[in-house]
Amino acid sequence: MEELFQVGSITQTHGIKGEVKVFPLTDDITRFKGMKHLLLDGGKDGYIELEVENVRPQKNLVILKFKGIDNINDIEKFKGKGLYVTKDNRVELKKDEYFIADLIGCDVYTDENPDEKFGVISDVMETGANDVYDIELINGGNVLLPAIKDCILKVDVDARRVDIHLLKGLMD
Repeated sequence: MEELFQVGSITQTHGIKGEVKVFPLTDDITRFKGMKHLLLDGGKDGYIELEVENVRPQKNLVILKFKGIDNINDIEKFKGKGLYVTKDNRVELKKDEYFIADLIGCDVYTDENPDEKFGVISDVMETGANDVYDIELINGGNVLLPAIKDCILKVDVDARRVDIHLLKGLMD
């Protein structure tokens, strides 16, 4: 099966006509408006393809209605289950935006030694001002690097490579 990316989880039903409340796993819940098809984790039955009929935000959640599911009894058993998209069905990103799942595992190189692997991105932390990349160093240990233009020189997710500049004091 092709690679899947979780975009949310069904938290509970909403009303009696088959709508669900979804906790989104995205920084922008309006992205759900562009999603036409989602895959529902059906447990032992595998993934169930669903066509999105209606989307509306509600505070920090999203209310979804799926085509052909018109009754609370048809969807209630899926509370707590994840909703996924395929790589081809992910939303389009703006320039210099990346999916966290695409960044994790990328090899990191510095501008001082562009031919020598520095480390690997092991995690991305979302902070208020900017993301922070947790880089697992080749020689052991970790360094936290702010994802700002001064530090991130080039990202090539297809080549799984990120070129960085280490600001003075980051390695101290």
